[in-house]
Amino acid sequence: MIDFTWYNPTRIIFGRQTHLRVGEETSVYSKKALLHYGGKSIKASGTYDGIVKSLTDAGVSFVELGGVCPNPRLSLVRQGIDLCRKEGVDFILAAGGGSVIDSAKAIAAGAPYKGDVWDFYTTDRKPETVLPIGVVLTIPAAGSESSDGSVITREEGPDKRSFISSLLYPRFAILNPELCYTLPKNQIGAGGADILSHVMERYFSPNEETDLSDRLCEAAMRSLIHNLPRVLENPQDYDAWAEVMWTGNVAHNGLLGKGRMEDWASHGIEHELSAVYDIAHGAGLAIVFPAWMKYVSKSHPGKMARFACQVFGISPEDKTEEEVIRLGICCLENFFKSLGLSVTLKEAGIGREAFDVMAQKAVMNGKLGSFQTLDEKDVKAIYELAE
Repeated sequence: MIDFTWYNPTRIIFGRQTHLRVGEETSVYSKKALLHYGGKSIKASGTYDGIVKSLTDAGVSFVELGGVCPNPRLSLVRQGIDLCRKEGVDFILAAGGGSVIDSAKAIAAGAPYKGDVWDFYTTDRKPETVLPIGVVLTIPAAGSESSDGSVITREEGPDKRSFISSLLYPRFAILNPELCYTLPKNQIGAGGADILSHVMERYFSPNEETDLSDRLCEAAMRSLIHNLPRVLENPQDYDAWAEVMWTGNVAHNGLLGKGRMEDWASHGIEHELSAVYDIAHGAGLAIVFPAWMKYVSKSHPGKMARFACQVFGISPEDKTEEEVIRLGICCLENFFKSLGLSVTLKEAGIGREAFDVMAQKAVMNGKLGSFQTLDEKDVKAIYELAE
């Protein structure tokens, strides 16, 4: 293993009815919060009412800002910053999935900052302080509830950029699987692809002596592949949702990547895709990841073959290594299809007109990846494989 330091201060509160403790948890940090959320679903499901009552009972006043959409927008972040300053807010409570949490993190970083929050996403500037953040998770997918990163889209580019700071870790994250019961199937599918991709970005590493984390990654992937069909079949299966929700957290809380180089090329390639076409991030990853695997499979064929055997149960008997790898990628594509996701750009209604621009922007800050480093030509070839 390579040397590492691991730090994750987010306190996880997991289980039934735990979202009703949000007022008690928030009151430790604040008496006036910004309640940040997405669309109408949080109100239709009753989650909003439960959160509001909990905050009120705990003596926490709040202002609210809804309207977060997938690929969260910089314009709404700026509205949130202005609102926090105007109202004297000193805590951000995100109620939603990764997009809401990433938007909340951006507001938390931008509110105390004298410059433009977009500086953090496009320069080497880092926040010196941020408003504390709490989370009520409603969509297991991005893992942002206990990560140190935020991804935001600036509409004018469009540009989708990220930044990382240890200050962005939420103080607490409430994970109640019951809040997932009303999720539509398209969000379940895209969320599942995002979770699986977070594990794969760590699993496909050039490092070889990583036995423990290899096995942890494989267990996480197998668990997700087993339990996602269960929640699609029965959206009120608490036990299956609990497995999915916890896997989503473990996939991106930093544990699985320790002691190894991580890759993240597929995420970089997909960010340009969703910036231009506004496709859901997980749906974009379901298209990009198999194409990336096909392109880089000869770099470390042993790991690709192990993925096929250990994650999808492909028997290597009477097969060449190349055949095993091809079957593993086919199984991955079939799994994504079973979630209702497209696995080619054509199926998603996306053409090739932006390939050159997307490839150029994907590597504007340097080559991508560690499993195999990719330049602009490589990225364009992966878009072409994804057609």
